[in-house]
Amino acid sequence: MLPDADDLPEALLDLAVPHEDINELVALRRTVTGDPGTLRLLEGCVEELLRDPEETGRTPDLGELLASAPATLNGLFAVYVFLAALPHTLAHHRERGIPPEVSRRTLADLGRHMAVYRRRHGRAGVQSRRWLVRHFRGELYQLGRLQFERARLGQRTAPVIAAAGLDAAPGTACLNLHIPDFHGPLTPSACDRSLALARDFFALHFPEEHAEAVLCHSWLLDPQLKRYLSAQSNIIRFQERFRVAREDTEPADTEPVQFVFGDPDLPVAQLPRRTSVERAVGDHLRAGGHWYIGHGWFPL
Repeated sequence: MLPDADDLPEALLDLAVPHEDINELVALRRTVTGDPGTLRLLEGCVEELLRDPEETGRTPDLGELLASAPATLNGLFAVYVFLAALPHTLAHHRERGIPPEVSRRTLADLGRHMAVYRRRHGRAGVQSRRWLVRHFRGELYQLGRLQFERARLGQRTAPVIAAAGLDAAPGTACLNLHIPDFHGPLTPSACDRSLALARDFFALHFPEEHAEAVLCHSWLLDPQLKRYLSAQSNIIRFQERFRVAREDTEPADTEPVQFVFGDPDLPVAQLPRRTSVERAVGDHLRAGGHWYIGHGWFPL
């Protein structure tokens, strides 16, 4: 189920796992394979992860299962779960005709989330483990600068999109757009290229779903950013692509702090002011303001 110790480093590197984490993961492999209980737990996690692969929006919560792994694995058990699921994920991709380079770039998000974890905690680990389940279930794909997740319209969003003239009802297929870190500037040209790739990709590989709308739920869509950033900034030009789907009234102040500075728990008073985005996020909070998750959409 897992690559053997000699092949494991190459498998990890293919997933963009940081080089400084490789030796620890190879050394801990025998903790997984040498204990029947841990192997059964691994098999159970993989079975749950892969269950009903065509059922979008059913992302399994492996939290309790992962938490029951031996403490000696140092919180890295999720990596072995994803490694064990990898052959099944790649087989599913091949059945759909998905190009190997798309598979590689999509699944390399495991390494990115390990890099995010190390930046925050200074040791090996996996940030947002439940989030990565989407990648290994075949629900999310990296296409250029952006990620696109196969999803379904909800009760609140569907009427808004239907009112604009699209064929939209709760449960209708759509795409959720995500903006990963460590992928360079969010330039209009990069976004245009990603959207062009997405239109062709999903029409070819998931033709039965007929997604007509792209949704995004992100603090980057908070309209308050227009107070601080130039109209020509990448973020504001990104915002301008979207129509409002709904508005949140609950603050989400830790979201921009986490994504801009790497740690949601940083003291607001000490947030750096090196860039226009850092100044916008920190100055707004220091002035007593709040940030909100924006919810937007546009036709595909």
